[in-house]
Parts: sequence; structure tokens; C-alpha cells
Amino acid sequence: MYVIDNGKRFVIPRTELTYPAHSLKFHRNAADSVRSPVDLVMADFEDACPYEFKGDKSRKVALEALNTLDFGNKVVTVRPNNLRSPFFREDVESVVLGAPNRFHGFILPKVREPDEVREVAQLLDALEPRGKWRYKLQLEVLIETPQALINAYGIARASDRMAGLIFGIADFAANLGIRDIFENQNQNFHYAKQATVVAAKAAGLHAIDNVFVKLWRTDDPPEKVAQIQRQLREKNLGAASLGMDGTWVIHPQQAEIANACFTPTAEHVEFARRLLTLYHAQGGGSMTDPQTGEMADEATVKIALMDLAKGVQAGMVAAQELAQWSEKSRAVTGYDIIELMRRGS
Repeated sequence: MYVIDNGKRFVIPRTELTYPAHSLKFHRNAADSVRSPVDLVMADFEDACPYEFKGDKSRKVALEALNTLDFGNKVVTVRPNNLRSPFFREDVESVVLGAPNRFHGFILPKVREPDEVREVAQLLDALEPRGKWRYKLQLEVLIETPQALINAYGIARASDRMAGLIFGIADFAANLGIRDIFENQNQNFHYAKQATVVAAKAAGLHAIDNVFVKLWRTDDPPEKVAQIQRQLREKNLGAASLGMDGTWVIHPQQAEIANACFTPTAEHVEFARRLLTLYHAQGGGSMTDPQTGEMADEATVKIALMDLAKGVQAGMVAAQELAQWSEKSRAVTGYDIIELMRRGS
């Protein structure tokens, strides 16, 4: 979870839009609230950036964008080249010193071990005072190698800057020698995806699913567009069922469907409110829901609180309401959803 505005706002991204950092056009599209209705944007110096633009060319464009564009309420992040790349350090230094207080964090690729996260955190500790930053930059880490998956919990706990883990399917599949990453991916990569989720949630972080690479064109026949949209929805609903909080997107056309897959419905929110009201009316403990006849207990209440937290992100629930329900539940159970989700950290 990203903690924004000195703890006044928190964001569990449903959609993270990645785009090439060397193109000012893509920065402008990402900043546009109508064209790109996503929760987080990521200027990419790594895979999306052609080699000829790596280094000063892409950094110059990214700095212009970060310092001049209004990204609204979006979380703004940068993906540098990986730690073993000759471009990594200057990627980080250029934006930290050149765009202070204009973005929120870094998304780190190709991380394998917790020490690599600590290395980046130490670098930021040194750079932020030089840039006169008013807040700490946060980190998300891509889990895209078998080694990273084995070390995922240690990576998640490596720094208090950590906000989330992201499952990177393409590099992970390449490391395993798997060619097909499109069909049945939630089944074929079930273990890896849910292991990423478990590591993230055990550390109080959010978990983000991999990209869906199929896009539709404006001149595609309607049946092809409908098929791709159905596949996008199925992939993301399946990921949500595994515990993912959101997904990467590679084009704004994917945002509406993806957002919906990771947003509770109005019915879910109202059910959560009703359940919490019943639960606290009897002082906690297990009970039978008089409307459905189903059993409810502390675990059910946790799910209800999570739905309300996601409802805050979607603008369906007031943050104050979540805080009130969270405090009531903490008083009964000792379980504090805001603390667990690092809202005040």
C-alpha cells in the first residue's frame, strides 16, 4: 500500500499502467485522467525503453514529464534499469535529484534477494536529503525469477519503504522454460502467483498481478474485441480470487475492465456494512446471519473490512467510515486493518 500526502491518503492500486519513459507523448497520456483512468503510472526505463534511448535521452524526457505534468491523484512511479545494469544508479540519481517531491516511488525489476532492496533503500537514504525530499520514496518489487519467489517474504520485509510485490510472468516463465504464458495462466502459474500474494500479505503489502499482453485494435471485428475483453476479465477475476489486489496494464484500454475486477460491488460494500453492524451489535464473536443463515465470525469481519478498504480506494466508502469500523473491530479483536495495511507508516 502506498501512503501518500504524509499519511492522509493511502492507495492499494487496482491498475498500474506501465509505459516507455523515453516518450513524452506516453507521459502525457498517462497523466490524463480521462485517457488513463488508472491508480498508478510507471515510467519505464527498463524493458519498455529501446536501448538507443537508455541513459540520458530517456532521463531527460522523464524529468521534463515529472516536473511539468499534473498526474492528479495517481501514484507516480519510475522503473529504473535493474541493479546489475550500468544504467541503474544514474537512472535513480537523475530522478531523485532532478524531480524532488514530484513522484512517489520506484518499481524495482530483477530483484533476487533482500539485500538488493536494502541496497536501494540505503541509496535513497543518501539521495533524499540532497534533493530536499519532504517524504520517503516507496518501493515495489517485481517477483520474476525462481530465486525471487523463494525469497519473496524476505524481500517484502527488507525495508520499511516497501509498498508491494508484483508478479512478473514473462521473465518468470522464461526462467522456467515455459513458452505459453497466455492460456490458463492462473492455473499454470497458480503456485507462483499465490506465493507472491502470501509473501506480500504476510508483510502487510499489496500484491499486483502480471500484465495481460493481448490488445484490441480499432479496426478489429467486434467478435475479436469481445473475445480479448472476455479473456482480460477472466484473467483478472481469477487473479483477484487468488488474493491479488490489482494488475499491471500495458494500455489504457485495459483500465476500465481491470479496475472493475478489483473493485468491490455496491452489493459487497452494503453486505460488509450490514455484517459489521450485526457483529458489533452483539459485541463480537461468532453468530448466524439472520438474513442468509450463514455463520459469521472474526474472520468474516476481516473480509468485510478489506472490502470497505478497497471501497475507499474506489471512492465508494469514506475513509472516516473505514477508520471507525476498524477501531471498533480493533477494540473487540485486537485486529487493526489500518495498521496491518501500513496506512500510518
